[in-house]
Amino acid sequence: MLSKKMVDRINEQINREMYSAYLYLAMAARMQEAGYKGVGKWMMVQYHEEMFHAMKFYAYLQDQGAAVELKAIAKPEFKETTIKELFQHALEHEKGVSGSIREIAALAREEKDYATEGLAQWYVAEQVEEERNATEILQTIDLVGNSAQGLYLLNVELGKRDLGVASDFTKL
Repeated sequence: MLSKKMVDRINEQINREMYSAYLYLAMAARMQEAGYKGVGKWMMVQYHEEMFHAMKFYAYLQDQGAAVELKAIAKPEFKETTIKELFQHALEHEKGVSGSIREIAALAREEKDYATEGLAQWYVAEQVEEERNATEILQTIDLVGNSAQGLYLLNVELGKRDLGVASDFTKL
């Protein structure tokens, strides 16, 4: 059985993951409106991944017999307009999410909640991937500079990304 503190913390994380999804959705719209359809698609796939993360926590709470408590999702705020600025924002955002996940892992360890600790370790590994992806894209942007040709090729490459997680959340 999960402690009230853990249930509250996981519910908070569900909200954070949904905010992350909302942020990537807003970024996808911004990039698509600017003509970067490939970058927009990459961000849209990221939106789906973040929703998967939220729903994985949601399903976990339900499997544990705990109440899911959904709260308002804040409006995503960002001023960035270039691809590089957006990915810098995404990287900083993901670093914050990583910290939040580590808090859940630490709480689970403190409470000797081995089931939640195991779940948290999946998220820890996932966050390593999230930060690595944004970092690698930023490194590529640094390599191509601000050249139209380089950004075009990056846009094409990012547009090849496919969804790698379940989008039917009834099957979690």
